[in-house]
Amino acid sequence: MKKKINTTISSSCYPFTQTLNFTKPIAQFTIFVCLSLSFQPLSSSSSSSSSSSASSNLKFKDPPPLPVLPIPSASQLQWQLGNMALFVHFGPNTFTNSEWGTGRADPSIFNPTQLDATQWVRVAKDSGFNRVILTAKHHDGFCLWPSDYTDYSVRSSPWRNGSGDVVGELAKAATDAGIALGLYLSPWDRHEPCYGTTLEYNEFYVGQMTELLTRYGDIKEVWLDGAKGENEKDMDYFFESWFSLVHQLQPGAVIFSDAGPDSRWIGDESGVAGSTCWSLFNRSAAKIGDTDFQYQREGDPVGHDWVPAECDVSIRPGWFWHASEIPKSARTLLDLYYKSVGRNCLLLLNVPPNSSGLISAEDIQALQEFSELRKSIFSQNLAANALLTASSTRGLHDSRFEPHNVLKDGIYTYWAPEENQSEWLLYLDLQHLVSFNVLQVQEPIHMGQRIVEFHLEILNADDKWKKVINGTTVGYQRLLRFPTVKSQYLRFVIDKSRDDPLISHLGVYMDQYSILSNEISNTSRHTHFNQSLFLHQIALNHSQRATV
Repeated sequence: MKKKINTTISSSCYPFTQTLNFTKPIAQFTIFVCLSLSFQPLSSSSSSSSSSSASSNLKFKDPPPLPVLPIPSASQLQWQLGNMALFVHFGPNTFTNSEWGTGRADPSIFNPTQLDATQWVRVAKDSGFNRVILTAKHHDGFCLWPSDYTDYSVRSSPWRNGSGDVVGELAKAATDAGIALGLYLSPWDRHEPCYGTTLEYNEFYVGQMTELLTRYGDIKEVWLDGAKGENEKDMDYFFESWFSLVHQLQPGAVIFSDAGPDSRWIGDESGVAGSTCWSLFNRSAAKIGDTDFQYQREGDPVGHDWVPAECDVSIRPGWFWHASEIPKSARTLLDLYYKSVGRNCLLLLNVPPNSSGLISAEDIQALQEFSELRKSIFSQNLAANALLTASSTRGLHDSRFEPHNVLKDGIYTYWAPEENQSEWLLYLDLQHLVSFNVLQVQEPIHMGQRIVEFHLEILNADDKWKKVINGTTVGYQRLLRFPTVKSQYLRFVIDKSRDDPLISHLGVYMDQYSILSNEISNTSRHTHFNQSLFLHQIALNHSQRATV
């Protein structure tokens, strides 16, 4: 058991003036800093040579800590920093009121007379999405570009008199707006006659993939799955060959599938990640179309590969537009944000254009309100002006690792503790009483994902530390909601880590739209959640249950 001692710390050494219970290592560190300020350095001996004096005054920086493997590639980092991507399901299904086309629909039905890819991109950008992923070909086999390998494409439709190219128009719009482009090319093709003949169809598929990856500039994500309907023709997909081709033709692209190689499916289409979510994964333990759900959902704390998770969900009940369906509310989207982006994942939200070729007004309204909610909550870190102290810091007075770095935005500055410590703590003095109900934590994931367990405490009115919330895994970003608390003093505690933990950002926020019960519970994973819509400050009233 760690020895505890009572120490009264003056404001000159630490922002607290109360008598607090600190662990012994922290007390020693604090006393050392205070004592060191009371003494002047001894002068050098008059007999020392100028060269030896200069040598003795030289101070070298401590190097940064070693990354803990595995770590993300440059393209994976760029992907993760984006937080959200917009999925666009569009094609003959939009006009036939279906989800899985048969591949027998006449191309003449495809005629989106008002199609405007610029509008799609503008909606995405205005709503905070940094990339758009288009279903260039869905399971029905209809191609949204004029492929040279089939006549089942826009070339055979009346749209743009057969000379249109949806992929091309979206690629240009995305480039002009500075939005990344991704493409989905369905392996399952219900129209192509050679489907079912393994070698011939894989050659056909590679031909179409090559067209997409060489005609439209930079492609930042290639989205794949193992789709194959029940009782469909038996054949194998040559995934490894496809992956190699993508990396050769578009080396900056992230490849998504059930099992990576660059990002993985979370395991369902509800947009919700597990409360524990590692970017670490073993690709050798996963197979596209046959991977354990729990393994996909949680990742692997001892995994050898960096394969972060992506949560896909549609704003509507279906993936394609249907006139009878309505979009999810802004508050529902906010809840999904907490449970995907807030759990170390990327949120891939599908917003399907309607039969005129435009994103519907009601979908745009939901996205605008969703954006307003996020801005209202996260635009002000209530800890921005806090005074920080750490249990230890790597390198004495080295600004690269000091605790105040956690109040900066971005992942490339961070707090690093001294090596081989028994405790890892950050103390925050907010300088006045603050009410908050959201905790944000980020790790510098370019240095690896490290934190296994953590919790947050506040100093209550009785001058006792009280646990507010605990969590598992952080990664790029962790957002935790809890009933509103009020305090001036916070203590962030890392309970377990794969190696010396690093924290790049720490924030507390007030979410007045996700109202939780006034009682803190650390034993239950369920709390009360207010479901009223955020529509220009409509009063909050009803309640329901939601996971933290």
